[in-house]
Amino acid sequence: MASTSGKKTGIFLLIFFLILGGAFLGYHIYEIKQQPRSLPVFGNPGHKVGAFSFVNQDGKTITDKDVAGKIRVIEYFFTTCKGICPKLNENLSKVYTAYKGNDDVMFLSHSVDPTRDTVAALKEYSRRFDADAKQWMFLTGSKQDLYNMARYEYLISAQDDTTGVSIDKDFIHDNHYSLIDRDGRVRGFYDGLKTDDVKKLIDDIGVLLKEK
Repeated sequence: MASTSGKKTGIFLLIFFLILGGAFLGYHIYEIKQQPRSLPVFGNPGHKVGAFSFVNQDGKTITDKDVAGKIRVIEYFFTTCKGICPKLNENLSKVYTAYKGNDDVMFLSHSVDPTRDTVAALKEYSRRFDADAKQWMFLTGSKQDLYNMARYEYLISAQDDTTGVSIDKDFIHDNHYSLIDRDGRVRGFYDGLKTDDVKKLIDDIGVLLKEK
């Protein structure tokens, strides 16, 4: 009888500890899920996007002060591009639609061909995407300033094509969007030609919106 009683006690204790362990594991997983997801910070330590001054599709001068404290999605394109640009902007319009009307999120599309991309050309191009100039800005200005912003501030590529092998002949521009947080830090890069990256960008903007 004592042996049988001991076995029952042992089984009871085993079940008890299994249940207890499961409860602790479940609570730990729950706690992990409750913690906000964090995005990495890119660039050298302390890197923040610097000052700029460009003109948007409405002919308004836009500076870094106009976007201070905003989450920004950055891209480079040009209106006469027949290569990757149509797809880049089609996908960016999906991100724009997801946050349309949210004053904390802005979209800045910079031209790599400011000579041909006049204010009028940018305005006409922006109509394809029903872009509100207050939230989705198509920017032009000094070519050197535009290129320097891409390379040194947004950490993406934009330059003249000197090889003659570019799909778009005259310009090389990155097919990635750059995500900038409220403090001007670079927080992500996303291939604008890949559906999964576009979806991730939508999600990551949501993460930044939750950051204090």
